[in-house]
Amino acid sequence: MTFKDIFKKSFLEGFSRYDMSPVNIIIVMAISSVFALYIFLAYRLLTRKTFYSKTFNISLAAVTVITTAVILTIQSSVVISLGMVGALSIVRFRTAVKEPMDLAFMFWAISTGIICGAGLAEIACVLAFVLTIALFVLDRIPVGKAPEILMISAEGYDAEEGIVAVVKKYSAYYTIKSRSLANNRADYVIELRAKPNADASLIKEISAISSVSSSSMLRHDGEVTV
Repeated sequence: MTFKDIFKKSFLEGFSRYDMSPVNIIIVMAISSVFALYIFLAYRLLTRKTFYSKTFNISLAAVTVITTAVILTIQSSVVISLGMVGALSIVRFRTAVKEPMDLAFMFWAISTGIICGAGLAEIACVLAFVLTIALFVLDRIPVGKAPEILMISAEGYDAEEGIVAVVKKYSAYYTIKSRSLANNRADYVIELRAKPNADASLIKEISAISSVSSSSMLRHDGEVTV
């Protein structure tokens, strides 16, 4: 028997012993389940309501527990670990991520599963505490006010001057994003930042213009640049 054979045998036998008892496995899975529930609640509270997906949130909790089970299995045998890596390498996910924050939560869930499976629950606890505080604080940092979108329909082609005068009166910034003229009818899309408490007065005065047939203002909670 050569040195290579001896080394290979000792290497494989060293990773083929599974020292964790059933009680320890249950404890580790229970701890992982607690962290999975915590991630579920954190995602529910911190994510934007517009982009919240309950099925994705449930999958975060499931990924945490599944990853823990995978790590426990990998620790039992190097042969199993190599086979599992090969099996997982063929998995392809084609669901588009709607919100960049979902990537952070997904990586958090996977990392927590790995940490719990490695028996380092203290690190998972510290990670959960630090990450929750960081996400909460960063989410509360004020950013630039998101612009409103004013959509106006008017009869005739001469209403733009009066509309612009009213918009300039009640807004700190505005720009006409779109003009559509057809069949003696004009449609305008104006992006603006209204002055404080001026939204209601702006829409009322716009609607009071005789040639304006309809007007509406939209506001979004998306990302803005400042």
